[in-house]
Amino acid sequence: MTALSFFVAGTDTEIGKTFVSCALLHGFARAGLRAAAMKPIASGAVLRDGVLHNEDADQLDAAANVALPNDIRTPFMMREPIAPHIAARREGIALDISRIVEAHRFAVTQADIVVVEGVGGFRVPLTDTHDTADLALALNLPVVLVVGMRLGCISHALLTTEAIASRGLKLAGWVANRVDPDMLYPDENIASLKQRIDAPLLGVIPHLAPNDAKRAAETLDIGLLTDPLHRKD
Repeated sequence: MTALSFFVAGTDTEIGKTFVSCALLHGFARAGLRAAAMKPIASGAVLRDGVLHNEDADQLDAAANVALPNDIRTPFMMREPIAPHIAARREGIALDISRIVEAHRFAVTQADIVVVEGVGGFRVPLTDTHDTADLALALNLPVVLVVGMRLGCISHALLTTEAIASRGLKLAGWVANRVDPDMLYPDENIASLKQRIDAPLLGVIPHLAPNDAKRAAETLDIGLLTDPLHRKD
């Protein structure tokens, strides 16, 4: 079968893109699929045993059941935990989208499904002229949107869905991630988003402390992404 692949975008930073990506990977693995992960651009890395490690990338590796070479999983890794275009400039690195496209082309030959996690929100700059939306477009992948459920999420979610549509990309589905356990009226907020987002709600992940991606996977309807009857390709 032809490998499936999805681009995981977020409504903001620190809303659980890595957590949801790991949950998706666990869900795909439970469905009997060979699942691999990419974090093409990561900023915030430490050197261990002569190898740069990024916490998000390591979590993705742990959740995937197909391991990719480090330079395929993360073609660009910077040390400082700051905006990627600033980190890359400070380290003299050119964030080349075509290199990521080539890495992804290899990745899909190694697995049944590849989860590609973006960086920050959907319009984070990568260079003076390109951002993560351009990366998603270059990869030409359907998008899974992670909505961090907290005050202000409705506007952030709707603006992001508009940005995804404006690039001609398909929104395959969205995940409501309860990042703020004290959010008032979360169910009403989710209902408002369901009414306004023209894509399936893949699941509502409760606030888990500590985060447990395996448990979170149980809340997601993986079939909405993998079943051709639901995908509406």
